[in-house]
Amino acid sequence: MTTAVRRQARVASSTLLSTFELWRGTMLVHAAQQPKKRLKLYDLEGDPACRQVREALTALGLDAEIFPCPVGGARYRPKAERIAGDGGFPLLVDADSGATLTGAGAIVDHLFRRYADRAPPRAYQGGRVADALSGLGTRVRGGRGIDARPARRPRRRLVLWSFESSPYSRLVRERLTELELGHTLHNVAKEQLTDLGPAALRLRPGPYRPQAGGRRAELLQRWGRVQLPYLEDPNTAVAMFESGDIIDYLETTYAL
Repeated sequence: MTTAVRRQARVASSTLLSTFELWRGTMLVHAAQQPKKRLKLYDLEGDPACRQVREALTALGLDAEIFPCPVGGARYRPKAERIAGDGGFPLLVDADSGATLTGAGAIVDHLFRRYADRAPPRAYQGGRVADALSGLGTRVRGGRGIDARPARRPRRRLVLWSFESSPYSRLVRERLTELELGHTLHNVAKEQLTDLGPAALRLRPGPYRPQAGGRRAELLQRWGRVQLPYLEDPNTAVAMFESGDIIDYLETTYAL
């Protein structure tokens, strides 16, 4: 199987996972004000409970410092286990509110009540069926984003622009988790119906017009286009689009 075919297969299974998740973590539900001290999430990309929290972060447009905690990882996982005790993952530290929370349900409820002044929408409350579908989606990905791999530790944190349900962004987040590469996650949810679909196939023909005043308008002005994922590495001054190129870069630069 060629590299191109393998990548397309990974994109297909990632798309299937997003479908099982009913594409939560796609649209902006509430444009929350960023906390003064950025949220810290000790996270396992391939874990369904962690995924529920990241979906809520995208829905609220909230950024977070991500501390990847893959199984067998030694960089952030031991500290997270000390803090969480028996709570396990996900683990959220919200310095603005003084809250340290474990468990997807408690974290999602906290995020919506504090940053949107409301209970989580029904779609973000989980439940038996949603949890079963999420677990099935994880199996479809074949354990990606779960186990640690040896990697160099960058001096400065990487920066990833993404949104949770993006099949292409997920491939990058999985690799960041496996290599234990801590990063700042900027969530860029879709803000209007005309944002839906890949960049080349959006619903409205003609030049792309993001919602005025939104994050996508900011990025269009900054980059000249809105395309995700986008990775910035302050250690090497590299910045790039395209999930395949980003993964190749992470492997070449950090994997051992």
